[in-house]
Amino acid sequence: QVQLVEFGGGLVQPGDSLRLSCAVSGFALDGYAVGWFRQAPGKEREGVSCINMNYGAGSYADSVHGRFTISRGNAKNTVYLQMNSLKPEDTAVYYCAASRIRFGIGCFGLKYDLWGQGTQVTVSS
Repeated sequence: QVQLVEFGGGLVQPGDSLRLSCAVSGFALDGYAVGWFRQAPGKEREGVSCINMNYGAGSYADSVHGRFTISRGNAKNTVYLQMNSLKPEDTAVYYCAASRIRFGIGCFGLKYDLWGQGTQVTVSS
């Protein structure tokens, strides 16, 4: 069974850190990109970060660049999103998703068709 499951959300204060995990089962991530997306209440879903699982190269939205880091687990069936210096505007449901890599298209330009159920991140004092 193909499945993506997110872990690690929670309630933190501004300036704190969280690490989200995306555990993938039912297929191998070779040839795939994995992205982290988020959706805040009343806002459209936005791409946060993504990674080419073949090469390990990550990309970031401007709003999180320098604060968030995406990485692959050693077994390559887990992807992490380390979130530092969290801000209230980072509050959202965070989703991981997977897409087959397409030659010449960066990971933010891919169409993601495998999604997890999401995990809530709330940043509040």
